[in-house]
Amino acid sequence: MNRITKYALRGLGLLSILFLLLYAGDYLSVRIRLRHPAHEDPLESMTRTRVLAIPQKSGKVNFEIDAQKPVETITCVHSLFPHLGYPPCWRIKPHFNDPIPMQFLPPAFRIRIIN
Repeated sequence: MNRITKYALRGLGLLSILFLLLYAGDYLSVRIRLRHPAHEDPLESMTRTRVLAIPQKSGKVNFEIDAQKPVETITCVHSLFPHLGYPPCWRIKPHFNDPIPMQFLPPAFRIRIIN
């Protein structure tokens, strides 16, 4: 093995260990905050009205409230990484109230169900 490959593998190993330590520390932080709840809980629930952005043939977008599920509650965790099955809040909050884009496929791309 040449020197460059050897240093590259060592660097990759070191980065992997640092990433695992960061993830483990983040997870422990969430678990400790769950056991000892204080003013700021690690989990946060947010409720929003689901708005659908429906494209029209004219190129305009029509916004409508979802008739099937008008209100949605999303739970997130205050951490760097997703934990306990919840996404991190820093990723959810910036786009929380954005409308949900509806995409209609042209007939050539639709799946045919044959009975």
